[in-house]
Amino acid sequence: MTQDKGALLRALHEEPGAFIIPNPWDIGTARILAALGFRALATTSAGMAFSLGVAEGKTSPENTFRHCEALVSATPLPITADLEKGMGDSPESAAKTISVAASIGLAGCSLEDHTGDRENPIYDFSLAVERIQAAAEAQSALPHDFVLTARCENFLWGRPDLDDTIKRLQAFEEAGADVLYAPGLHDLDTIRTVCASLSKPVNVVMGMPGKTFSLAELAEAGAKRISVGSALARLAYGAFVNASREMIDTGTFGFSDQAMGFAELEEFFTA
Repeated sequence: MTQDKGALLRALHEEPGAFIIPNPWDIGTARILAALGFRALATTSAGMAFSLGVAEGKTSPENTFRHCEALVSATPLPITADLEKGMGDSPESAAKTISVAASIGLAGCSLEDHTGDRENPIYDFSLAVERIQAAAEAQSALPHDFVLTARCENFLWGRPDLDDTIKRLQAFEEAGADVLYAPGLHDLDTIRTVCASLSKPVNVVMGMPGKTFSLAELAEAGAKRISVGSALARLAYGAFVNASREMIDTGTFGFSDQAMGFAELEEFFTA
């Protein structure tokens, strides 16, 4: 089954056009997305953290893998995991991250060049590349398929340097990554430039603050995989907070008019 899931995920990247890979944050949302017809899922580190009551980046590797394993068991779909920087800073820790991720049934994962340190947020270029190279070597030693995504986090951490971002993504591609990803690209021209600079599939995230684009527009720009990161979780938590504020501020319950019916919601979990 693990081999099938890895191969299924890779095959989606080889089909014409682009595809959407949404991001559930718990078992219930994973099952809803599967029931709606999505063909693969991706975890969200932020959504997972919020569901555990902590800030993003404050979840231990053990809890992260436990969360991923629960989502893997929740549906038959292939799942790629947002594993942030992995189990440490070194190339060896990146390799170990891949081995553990594959062992729990994930079809793929992403590793990023964000250090987790706000004072020094991006790994030096050479270390960032060495980490992806080590991860790719661990991937090649697996007995089944596994899709490795390499992320450049420049645009999320105050370094909107497109040339450096492309340089890093090209180096990650050369080091063996299967999918390249630079979250925070805010216009189609930039997305088009990044995609044209690479020969492997590019993941683009939608749902961040700013303008969004359609699947067709992103495919035309060269993107292959479209994720939504924490957007679905933020949407749900936003509705929850607004409803709670209505109750405490006005003592009214108008939010219930927008709630999904009980029977309709329960159908997702009884099929």
